[in-house]
Amino acid sequence: MLKKILSLLFFTVFLFPKYGIAQEKKITTGSKNGTLIAIGGGKIGDTDIMKEFRNLTGGDSAKIVVIPTAFVRNNQIDTTLLKTNFKKYGIPNFTILHTSDPAKANTDDFVKPIKEATGIFFTGGRHWRIADSYLNTKVQEELFKLLDRGGVIAGSSAGATIQGSYLARGDTKNNQIMMGDHEVGFGFISNITIDQHVLTRNRQFDMFTILKNKPELLGVGIDESTAIIVKGDILEVIGKSYVLIYDQSFWSIEVSNLYTGSAKKNLPNKDQLFYFLKNGDKYNLRERKVIWE
Repeated sequence: MLKKILSLLFFTVFLFPKYGIAQEKKITTGSKNGTLIAIGGGKIGDTDIMKEFRNLTGGDSAKIVVIPTAFVRNNQIDTTLLKTNFKKYGIPNFTILHTSDPAKANTDDFVKPIKEATGIFFTGGRHWRIADSYLNTKVQEELFKLLDRGGVIAGSSAGATIQGSYLARGDTKNNQIMMGDHEVGFGFISNITIDQHVLTRNRQFDMFTILKNKPELLGVGIDESTAIIVKGDILEVIGKSYVLIYDQSFWSIEVSNLYTGSAKKNLPNKDQLFYFLKNGDKYNLRERKVIWE
């Protein structure tokens, strides 16, 4: 067990030093150069989310890699469904990349499409499958390099949660266990745990299970047809519903500078607080404050 822990620490700190340092200092931040899009699941074809993904990855000249590993069962990929959906998103041409074998994911031949990509998209499903296949492999290494060169990594549902550092709902038995047998995400955004389908499935109180045990984490819950776009320290909400922020504080327009006279609210304890952000709202991850103009 000790050997395994030391090996993981070596991998985190030496192969991904920026990630390791951010975790050590309890800093929440995204990629300095790249863009992350975490989508809460549901229908996204009639939102601006995929249009933004397409534009950020280069439009007609984009080189997109889709990784459906979270949804693959018995090693079968529904390529017809993928092609149908992405054609609706305005992305008719893309490369599908999948393996359930971490040894294969750790080869130069397998990661070649990522080296040439401008954008990656992780589908929904069960995010522990992504972790089992790609954590601590050349895939994870190349994904960080893609962000470093200004690329985009997006994902819906499981593809959103895997982007964080702590893997909510990562248990292999069922998705109702918040702290399960898989707890480590890719860490593209440090010191954060991301949940999805939050309001649609009435999950808004589930986050407290994690934060009670790991209060240093920033909790973010994303509802369906909604996403967060993260560039460096700045999170912006896009989509039709809401994003929930769990940072042990409270914010609303009534307690902003515009309404300082009506800031008297009876609130629960800080370890029971959360608040909502909507389309266009921005949040500073490092400072853990809403950006209000």
